[in-house]
Amino acid sequence: MLEPYRILDLTDHRGELGPMILADLGADVIRVEPPDGSEARRRGPMTDAGASLQFAVFNRNKRSVVLDLTSEVGRAGLLEFVAGADIVFESAPPGLLRANGITFDDLRAVNPRIVQVLITPFGADGPAAERPANDLTLSAMGGQAALQGLPERAPLRVSAPQVFRHTGAEAAPAAMIGLTRMQRTGEAQFVDLSAQCSATWTTMNAMDAAEVQGFDFERMGSTVQLGTAQVDPVFPCADGHLVGVPSPVALQSLLGHMLGDEVIDAAWLGEDWTTYAERVLRGEDVIATPEDIREAFAAFFAKHTKAELFAIGLETDVTLAPVNTVTDLLQFEQLAVREAWTALEIEGTAARVPGVFARASESPAAVRSNAPTLGEHTDELMDELRNAARAPAAAPEADGADAPFTGLKVLDLTWVIAGPSSVRYFADHGADVIKVESELRPDGLRQLGPVRGDLPIGWNQSHFYGEFNAGKRCVQLNLKHPDALPLLRELIAWADVLIENWAPGATERLGIHYEANREINPRLVMLSTSLMGQTGPARQVAGYGFHAGAMAGFYEVTGYADTAPLGPWLAYTDVIAPHFIAALVTSALDHRRRTGQGQHIDASQFEMALQFLAPEILDAQVTGRVATRLGNRSSEAAPQGIYRCEGEDAWVAVAIETESEWEALCGALGRDAWRADAALRTAAGRLAQHDALDAVIAEWTISRTPAAAMDELTALGVPAGAVQRSSDLARDPQYAHRQFHHVHEHPVMGEVPYAGTQFRIPGYRGGPRGPAPMLGEHNREVLGELLGLSDEAIDAAIERGVVQ
Repeated sequence: MLEPYRILDLTDHRGELGPMILADLGADVIRVEPPDGSEARRRGPMTDAGASLQFAVFNRNKRSVVLDLTSEVGRAGLLEFVAGADIVFESAPPGLLRANGITFDDLRAVNPRIVQVLITPFGADGPAAERPANDLTLSAMGGQAALQGLPERAPLRVSAPQVFRHTGAEAAPAAMIGLTRMQRTGEAQFVDLSAQCSATWTTMNAMDAAEVQGFDFERMGSTVQLGTAQVDPVFPCADGHLVGVPSPVALQSLLGHMLGDEVIDAAWLGEDWTTYAERVLRGEDVIATPEDIREAFAAFFAKHTKAELFAIGLETDVTLAPVNTVTDLLQFEQLAVREAWTALEIEGTAARVPGVFARASESPAAVRSNAPTLGEHTDELMDELRNAARAPAAAPEADGADAPFTGLKVLDLTWVIAGPSSVRYFADHGADVIKVESELRPDGLRQLGPVRGDLPIGWNQSHFYGEFNAGKRCVQLNLKHPDALPLLRELIAWADVLIENWAPGATERLGIHYEANREINPRLVMLSTSLMGQTGPARQVAGYGFHAGAMAGFYEVTGYADTAPLGPWLAYTDVIAPHFIAALVTSALDHRRRTGQGQHIDASQFEMALQFLAPEILDAQVTGRVATRLGNRSSEAAPQGIYRCEGEDAWVAVAIETESEWEALCGALGRDAWRADAALRTAAGRLAQHDALDAVIAEWTISRTPAAAMDELTALGVPAGAVQRSSDLARDPQYAHRQFHHVHEHPVMGEVPYAGTQFRIPGYRGGPRGPAPMLGEHNREVLGELLGLSDEAIDAAIERGVVQ
């Protein structure tokens, strides 16, 4: 897709995933490294010989050139590369460029069409811009940690570091949006990406909860909210844990298996489990209590392995999701059938890692090469520079549009989180997005909190729906009515982009699959996203986001060391997928602009999520270390944890990764003896005494508020972050500086805040351009003004149930 583009990658461990995504999509990515190599080469997990496994997986398809930016020759060489590049990625603070006196102005002086993407913990400027931070402290500051863990214990991060993987992945669509805006304006673009904002976007319905409903969501362990019920879906099984909802409907499908295992009585066969819940609510006599049902499920699960239960689930159409370890994933049949792995060799060990994250019909992604050795391509690239000066890729004539997607038409056939969140990228940046719903099949988020207004919940009170659908138009079409399909096909003919996340096979049954759509719209870019992808033996597996989080390995690495898996907040894979989907669609649109080709993309949310555990998957094969729950600790750095502070359920995260940070912590706590103790001068030594160090840190933090502890520590160079909730984020000075929140007037909910984008471009404000639509709010606008129906025809369609 991106073959004409050259990208310079100057990132450290915090940003290398974004350039990898674009490299997989065909861009020529050059890793610019100092003589001793990028810092990313020294980040764990490490092999016994000292090679970074994270570097190995996040730097495929890249070339490496060594430039000493501390020298005049090195800086001049870099600017020569910039002159022929299209995008520069950098992660800071302070970053290779700023540390060596090179500014954005210097870049655009040699290349007036350059796009620079800068990844920082809090943003390029603002009151928190220089605050030291890392994965744990940003998980706290962004709101993620507050939602994970048990209410009586400390908030939790995901034990496999995730914040900068989110930020790094977000850098890919951010770069493509910046590139598109450059093409529209003819001007260089500076894209300022905040890791704190990326962490906030993982909190989904909690981003603005307090401002909408008057209170924050709180951590509930592994318990999840399903409608009005709270359910703990985590159960022990014969070889680990399983995630499944012990519902009467599931019981109906599993009766034969459960009777065969003698965990239920034969009398249960005579119960109508499909109407059980309604009869319980009416107070009628039933054969078993909800507690009896849960106990029966627990006994059934305990008799079987994860693999056996998953197979039973496929047979009975019940989602029984194994809590996969990273080694379980290597044996998962769906991934093998879809050829989701790519092979590489590390220090003589043959291994597999997640391969391409999507399948495109016309310009497929590919893994073309493994991560480069330091300077592997220096001679080659310097020869290219001397012998064939490269110009940036050809751009269309600028039309002066401020918003990158002005004039773009997007048809949104998605619901819940992953799909609508992906589509919002386009609405946020000027596209005309039309979302199709029906009272018979509304987006399920319309019935979930946070909610403003009286109960029961109406169609237009949910801000869970609002966050992911702001700025879109909504038209009602009852697709079970045959007269609705011609109208839908007219919208398909209108659209530049169609994104859908229905169950695999649904578009075929309606006759709106890609092959049919391309007949009426050859330039259409269509993306289909589902949990398991469009093919494979498990393609029909459906369920809630927590099922996906379990299967993709994230439950296994979220929890305390002494508890069962607790899992990340809500539908974790649903907040990973949008980074990739937005990058895929923007890249496919760029490909279409250059070639005229539309195409179909099959994007499995499961496979996209695996990229966020790729280092851990490789680590298990090369070193035998299997990632699991560590609470808030790290296997490589110490001390780190989330410590109780003064106040109710008040906490601060502290995480030491370097020796200079350790020295600063010793000074902050007045512990000269620690500084003098040779056993504590290494991370390994501190890990061995972690409990004792924690006790002293906790004694210090308990007499301070989270904000006071954070300010005191960070002023001395210690990474620390108050554990923030949505009520704190609404008042966060850094978010105010970045104008993160957008307030819009909703016809039913009144003034409500919407989360803004994770990145900013100076002189341009992306983000939601209006409130979320009411159900069918734009029926007459779309059917009349766009499709040309008269008012009488629209009235008749409503009367016949076509528009419903």
